[in-house]
Amino acid sequence: MAITLVNPAGLPTVDAYRQVSVATGTRLVHLAGQVAWDAEGTTVGADDLAAQVEQCYLNVGTALAGVGGSFDDVAKLTLYVVDWIPDKMPLVLDGISRAAAKLGATPVPPGTLLGVAALDVPEHLVEVEATAVLD
Repeated sequence: MAITLVNPAGLPTVDAYRQVSVATGTRLVHLAGQVAWDAEGTTVGADDLAAQVEQCYLNVGTALAGVGGSFDDVAKLTLYVVDWIPDKMPLVLDGISRAAAKLGATPVPPGTLLGVAALDVPEHLVEVEATAVLD
């Protein structure tokens, strides 16, 4: 595994992610932002933020598997959430938890969540992009 996740002393411990990732691999992988499309391009979870977060994370996992990686190789995630308010955090965490169970992973690399006005199509509520490092 090319990524070690750390919560250094002096920074708060956050359950949803680790504060730092240390990469030692040799291949840097940048994924396009993943939205809640299935393999046929149909939106999963219309009006359901948790379902869309889950699908985005599954798509990240699929993309990484396609280049020989997994969520264990993710160094950084960025989530873009439409019309963000803090009350939506339980839905985001629910979607992440459901995806983690399906992926057999605990996707907790450092992350940034940004509120946005809109995404590519009106029915998309979230987009997740990732940077990974592979051996």
